[in-house]
This record gives sequence, C-alpha cells and structure tokens, in this order.
Amino acid sequence: MNTMFFLLLVLSFSLIILFNLIFKPKNSKKSTGRLPPGPKGLPLIGILHQLDPTYPHLYLYNLAKKHGPLMWMKFGSRNVIAISSARVAMLALKHNDLAMAGRPALIGFKKYSYDGKDITFASYNETWREMRKMSLIHLFSVKQVVSFLPIRKEEVSRMIEEMTKKSDSSELINVSVAVFFLINRIICRAGFGKKYDEMGKRRFDEVFEETQVAITAFYFGDYFPFLGWIDKFNGALSRLDNNVKELDDFYRELIDDHLDPNRPESMNGDILDLMIKLKQDQAASVHIDWDNIKGILMNVFVAGTDTSTSLIVWAMTALIKKPQAMKKAQEEVWNVVGNKGFVDDDDIQNLPYLKAVIKETLRMFPPTPLSVPRETIQHCTIDGYDIPPKTMVYFNTHAIGLDPEYWENPTEFMPDRFLNSTIDYKGHDYGLIPFGSGRRGCPGMNFGVAGVELALANLLYSFEWKLPDGMKEQDVDMEVSPGITPRKKNDLCLVGKRYKYN
Repeated sequence: MNTMFFLLLVLSFSLIILFNLIFKPKNSKKSTGRLPPGPKGLPLIGILHQLDPTYPHLYLYNLAKKHGPLMWMKFGSRNVIAISSARVAMLALKHNDLAMAGRPALIGFKKYSYDGKDITFASYNETWREMRKMSLIHLFSVKQVVSFLPIRKEEVSRMIEEMTKKSDSSELINVSVAVFFLINRIICRAGFGKKYDEMGKRRFDEVFEETQVAITAFYFGDYFPFLGWIDKFNGALSRLDNNVKELDDFYRELIDDHLDPNRPESMNGDILDLMIKLKQDQAASVHIDWDNIKGILMNVFVAGTDTSTSLIVWAMTALIKKPQAMKKAQEEVWNVVGNKGFVDDDDIQNLPYLKAVIKETLRMFPPTPLSVPRETIQHCTIDGYDIPPKTMVYFNTHAIGLDPEYWENPTEFMPDRFLNSTIDYKGHDYGLIPFGSGRRGCPGMNFGVAGVELALANLLYSFEWKLPDGMKEQDVDMEVSPGITPRKKNDLCLVGKRYKYN
C-alpha cells in the first residue's frame, strides 16, 4: 500500500510538472504586474516544504524579517501574501478592505460552512452580508451581550467558589482548567440554553478537539488540485466528513430541543432561540434557513471557547511573571470594588488598568496569531505592489503586535502603554487587530471580551496569587500548543490565598 501510494504521488507530481512546462504562458510574469518581494520557492510546490504547520505564524514572522512586511509566496498552486506590520495592515484594511473581503475555498473551512452560508467561511456575497448584519444587530449587540450578564455572573461566582475550596485546603489551583470550564459553561448556557454538565462533557470536548484538528489539517487538494485524490486515499476526507456529521447531529439535537414546546425556560432568549425566532418571523429584514443557523452555531461553538480561555490564561501567566503589574492590577480592583465581594460589569468601567492588561495580552498573545485567511476578489494595490485576484491573504497578528515601528519595547509585557491611550482592539488601530477589521472583523468580539473582563477582574479581586514554593518568575514556562488559538501548553497552576477585605 505504501509503495503504491509513493508511486502514484511521484507520477502525479511528474505529470503536473510536465503540464506546467508545456502550457505555462510565456508572458505570465508580465500579467501579474509588480509583485511584492518574497522567498523563492521550488517549482510546483513553492515554499510549502519549508512552512512549519505547527507554528506557521512564527515561521512567517521570521521570514518577514528578511523579505519585508508584505511578502509574496506560493503555497503549491496558490498565490499568497502575508502582512506583518501595522503600516501595511492599514494600507490593506483601510484602503482595500472590499477587495480582500473574500475567503479561499479551503477544504477544512468549506466543509464546515454548510454550503458557504455562514458568517465566517462564506464568500463575499449577499447571504454573507445578511448573516453578518443579523449577528451584529440581533445576536451579539451590546444590548444582547448585557442580557447574558446573569449567566456570566453566576458562572464566574461558581468558579471562584470552587477555587476557594481548593485554597482553603491548601491545594494548588489549576487556573487553566478552571477557566476552560468557566468559558464552556458560559457559552453552553448563552448559546444553547443548556448547562455544560448536561451536554455530555466528554462528547462535547471530543467533538470540539476533533473539529480543531480537522479545520487546520493539511489537505493536498487545497494546494494541488490534481492531488485531491490523496485526501481520499489517506483518509483525511473521511475523518473530516465524520466530524462534520457529528457536528451536524449535535446541532440538530440542539435545534430539536429548542423546538420542543416543553423545553426548559433556560432556552428562552439564548442565541439559538433568537435565530429560530428570526427564521420564523416572516416580517424580519433578515431571512435565514437551518443551514445558516448551523453555520453560526459553528462559530459560537468553535471560535468562542478557545479564544476566551487562552486570553484569560495568558493574562494571568503574564501577570504572575511580572509581580509589579500583578500588584498594580489587584490594588486597582481592590480599591474600586472594596468589600462588595464581587466585581460587577459596572465596576469594570472604572478599572482602566485591568482593561490595559487585556489589551496588552491581546497584543502579545492574540487569539488567532495568523488570521483566518482572506482572499482578494479583485485586483488591488498595496504599498505600490500589485495583488492579483484569487490571492490568499494572511494577517500575521502575532508579528503586527510585535511591530517595532508601532510599539515601543514590543517584546515587553507593559500594560501601562495603554493608559491614557486611545488605542483599542476593535479594528480601527491597525497595530492591534486580534479580532480582525472591516468587513471580516469578528462579530462576536463584544460577547467574548465581556466574559474575559468579568472573569479576570474577579480572579484578581478574590485571591492573592503566588507561585508554588520554590518556583520563581523565570521558571514559568511560555510554551504554546499548536492550533488556530495558541493555548498555553502546560497548565498554569498557582497558589491562591483568599483575599480578606477590610
């Protein structure tokens, strides 16, 4: 089997090379215009053989140091550019946002898009615009995010109580695990009207993990159309199809539960309930079907969990490594909240240093260090270079957050840089675009950040945090797990002493 696979692979590559040599247009260089600089790749495969699939953002970051913040590359048959500075990001997003509003039809994304109808993986079309409008106005508006406050408060309180029990028994507190369960509980209740414990945690977690792997897997058909057969031969497509079916069954169960006239009251007003009402409302300005709903559930399910968990854990990790910043953050929240016993949403508006900590964490540990790729739907010009249609576009938010031309001491964790600063993460300041910008900006940003702020504020308010005995700040590892979202590889385990209010 292995010998036959190898022979077929060699034969396929040989035929493609021969086809390329015979039919390659003589004037192909002229037709593309003035392309950006970039690494020279091999015939046919480009630089795919060099790309680190585990940490592609780091590979592209180091490559940009040599070739510049706007790089042209070939990933197999695909034209690709990578943007690695705030200045070039502004030129792309402020002046060419519409030209870059498409999404490439990558197999791992397309399979989960329910025929291209969801708000993340669709091409730039009328359906996509309607879905985005619905998300911003009805699902993740400020008013709707506020309506989920009781859920956030209840689940954060539950997390603090569980941590307090460990603190009282002198156990180490695994912050990573506690935060993971917190975010899952919030998403399950706000999104689906069910408690995380009721959804079959093992099934929920296993499907989620498999989805993360399947979306980011390498598929030959994405970069070598002639080699799409390999994805079937090696079982990659079967694995992908199985996961999509599991997700579809999962969504169907959630929808059926919501359509049950005897459903629990907890489902009233959750995100799925809102979408069903919009579907049933003939007078609504947005018309959606079940595939649209499944597509948006996909976004809530996959995009919501890891990003918020990662942000809180990295914030706590950065603070524990920098005691001065931890002290400043905790003294702020203790002084503002006093002996109330819990930090409310209203208190957070009076915690500028907490907000600065979150911004600095987003800068240094963006939830998606390499953005979900865009695709140009028409020719555009960036910094004097020609970018042809059907070019895949990556924004390296990791590199942009470390851009020395935009940030002073970019490798240092310095929340103070955001005090008395108007720089924000909402897509208007191009040195800080962890949630994207423009037409492809994340519509669920407010929902995610609200949970992060409340959780982090109460973690800082409720406990005095210290490292385990014998451990120093420099001993705290910063290893990252591979994946779309860079989770901390090893759990953050700390000593948490319940703070005694005056």
